[in-house]
Amino acid sequence: MLLAAGRGERMRPLSDAVPKPLLEAGGRPLIGWHLERLAAAGFRDVVVNHAHLGHMIEAALGDGAGYGLHIRYSQEREALETAGGIVQALPLLGDSAFLVVNADIYCEFGFSALLPRLERLSRRDETDLAHLVLVPNPPHHPQGDFALNEGRVTAAGEPRLTFGGIGVYRPGLFSGIPRGAKVKLAPLLRQAMDAGRVSGEPFHGRWFDVGTPERLSLLDRLLRQESGATRRTRVGQ
Repeated sequence: MLLAAGRGERMRPLSDAVPKPLLEAGGRPLIGWHLERLAAAGFRDVVVNHAHLGHMIEAALGDGAGYGLHIRYSQEREALETAGGIVQALPLLGDSAFLVVNADIYCEFGFSALLPRLERLSRRDETDLAHLVLVPNPPHHPQGDFALNEGRVTAAGEPRLTFGGIGVYRPGLFSGIPRGAKVKLAPLLRQAMDAGRVSGEPFHGRWFDVGTPERLSLLDRLLRQESGATRRTRVGQ
């Protein structure tokens, strides 16, 4: 599932006319980078939720065939927060564990690395409820979110890392939440952490929280410079 329902308040005025996941960096929409990497990793079925300017997201992505995927949409009249949006989409996600990615990040994480974790969290005898990908704390979030020690994620402790917006979840994490409710994800994760039911792994590769026009512009310049360098290298060969 790709989370694409946020209003993108910090991205205004850009997000007033274009939904945040469709803003471009390196000549592609942010959500397009994810879709390409998911397809390359072997995923085929994707759910995208949306609220603000959602019709533009559906028009841009269609049924996903252009990415080699099958996309279904979970519509929200107003954004239901992260957990609320996932609960709304559960009928489309099925009974097994599923991968959720924030559509407004840029990340070069290899999603295929999570396929064994998806299989493990789908077992009936598995006790973990979630598996999170954590990244080094960016400058705008130096305090981090959670601690990671020996593959276990805790709400307190050191060293602190930032939740990378990539996680594998069992449907049971969201049990008891009614569809249509606005619910944040962090409290559910902390509750599961307190019960010792959240695993995690670090990612030290390229990751951007594309939360402001300035960070989007920085990412765009970086990707375009690299693309230009690659083209020049090919011409030189």
